[in-house]
Amino acid sequence: MAYERTILTTGVVLLTLAMATLAPATEARSSVNCAPRDKVLERLAGTYGETRRAIGLGANNVLIEVFASDDSGSWTITQTLPSGLTCLVASGQAYEAMADALTPPGQGA
Repeated sequence: MAYERTILTTGVVLLTLAMATLAPATEARSSVNCAPRDKVLERLAGTYGETRRAIGLGANNVLIEVFASDDSGSWTITQTLPSGLTCLVASGQAYEAMADALTPPGQGA
């Protein structure tokens, strides 16, 4: 089961990192979607029961994290700027850990 979650979270992190490089983070984000990191983590845990499932480093040293709750199925992707400001990138429902078989190298996608 842990192996399956690792595969899923790795895939989510890679997708998120790709998205983060296409839209570089700036300090000019809307204050509605951004707050100091400790406040965002407190809200994700306290209100939604989400815990960190994956972490990666995006362009310009932006920290990308995936949070999710097994109980409610909610999930959130955040990016934290070097300044410490954390912004919501995406969120939704029906989070599920999956493990699709990976295609062996050289056999196409």
